[in-house]
Amino acid sequence: MNATAMAGPRACYTHEVTAMSLAHNHHHHAHGDLTNRAAIASVTMALFLLALKIFAAAETGSVALLASLADTGFDVLASVLTLISVRYAAMPADDDHRFGHGKAEALSALFQVVLITVSAILIAWRAIVRLGAQEQTAHPEYGIGVSLIAIFATLGLLAYQRHVVRKTGSVAIQADHVHYQSDLLLNVAVIVAIVLDTMLNVRGADPLFGIAIAAWLLWGAYRAARAALDQLLDREWPEEKRQRFIEVALRHPELRGIHDMRTRSSGAHDFCQFHAWVDPNMTVAAAHDIMDEVEQALMDAFPGVEVLIHPDPEGHKDEKGYIPSETIEHHKDNHD
Repeated sequence: MNATAMAGPRACYTHEVTAMSLAHNHHHHAHGDLTNRAAIASVTMALFLLALKIFAAAETGSVALLASLADTGFDVLASVLTLISVRYAAMPADDDHRFGHGKAEALSALFQVVLITVSAILIAWRAIVRLGAQEQTAHPEYGIGVSLIAIFATLGLLAYQRHVVRKTGSVAIQADHVHYQSDLLLNVAVIVAIVLDTMLNVRGADPLFGIAIAAWLLWGAYRAARAALDQLLDREWPEEKRQRFIEVALRHPELRGIHDMRTRSSGAHDFCQFHAWVDPNMTVAAAHDIMDEVEQALMDAFPGVEVLIHPDPEGHKDEKGYIPSETIEHHKDNHD
């Protein structure tokens, strides 16, 4: 019997949008280029700011500036690690890593979290020691001047990083973005602390700002850790994104419903698999054509996503393993 003529309640066909298609390769390459350029910009900026702040911290003795210097020093290490990780993550899938290398970004982000946490603890400790000593900041003009240069340079980098994160969803660049957001606040805080300490004679302002900066760094580390762990633990996409994906899939008039949908992200790459209900009397060839059309619509709406669809006769559900609870059906009017 001709296989394309077979139809029945158990007939099924599993169709995958291959990661090696030309469209997917182009999207993958574009993401890799963007994240690579952002990482290089980050390393360059970190080295520039490090040199400035070493000079200013040595001249002023400011704890707030020392905190900013320590953070920038860790940023250099983190930015180099980010550059390495995004290059590795951008490598195409191979026989040993068939889902790609995207989770390297999440591992990089977790390492950055460790660096941020250590620097925050050291900064807080130094601030507490300085608070007890009641020392005053020297050469405030150096600290203020360097901080102003750092603010304008960091604003430019942050704008570029936001653009890259919007385009790629890279968690490594996002974690690096958190660093430089904190750097921006650090530099503002340094200026305020130095002005209060040296010009307005508010004793203790500089170390207190150092402690506040350390607390902000810990908050940023917590947020970056959550994003990285979500990827490493294959957390589902945000509900809004899932619903948009389902809406696009169900626009096809021959799709009777969706169930057993699973989603995950790996670096800048998204994956989704689900079962789709079709007419039980449909041929395998007809189901194949429908899956192609649904996949194309999803690829158009969500560029770069890898989709795995398993057609089922309408009403059928598997009974083994973990089965996601939701079933999304077409409204009856859609196929009357």
